Amino acid sequence: MKTILIAGLGNPGKKYEKTRHNSGFLFADYFFENFREEFKFSDWEEKKKIKSLVSAGKYGENNIILAKPQTFMNLSGEALSAAKKYFIRGFTSNSLIVVHDEIDLPLGSFRISADSSSAGHKGVQNIIDILGTKNFTRLRIGVDNRGDKEIATEKYVLGKFLPAELKLANKVISESSEEIKQLISNS
Repeated sequence: MKTILIAGLGNPGKKYEKTRHNSGFLFADYFFENFREEFKFSDWEEKKKIKSLVSAGKYGENNIILAKPQTFMNLSGEALSAAKKYFIRGFTSNSLIVVHDEIDLPLGSFRISADSSSAGHKGVQNIIDILGTKNFTRLRIGVDNRGDKEIATEKYVLGKFLPAELKLANKVISESSEEIKQLISNS
């Protein structure tokens, strides 16, 4: 039996709901709602010790922890370090799955990778710096739909999805959820 921590990254608070940068939160909420019975997820609970909202479940022989760090995106490593110490014994690349927005992928796409650099994503870099490793799995959800690359990246990712973009993002979240479920099944 092992524990798998799935961390959807984002920024806490109403101001950031449905922003591109909160794609990880959108994923965690979708995964919770759509696999709640199958994974036997508990209700979301605030765990101040690990600075996260957490739902615990079980799938096969694995304990599954869904987390939404309540630090701001660029400090995600603080929450994930605490969650890793609290939940995970025998850390491997499949023990931690980090879900986040990716400006270098087109809207409507996703990519799963492991043991890769942050590629400039400050939240992921903070995780790598604090954990002291890049040996974890990442689900990168594409959010770039800028025809005009003149828009500053920070301003763009903190902007809310337009309705048509949110529909496309939700489709990708649904597809990638199935891939993550398969990854967990094979762990």
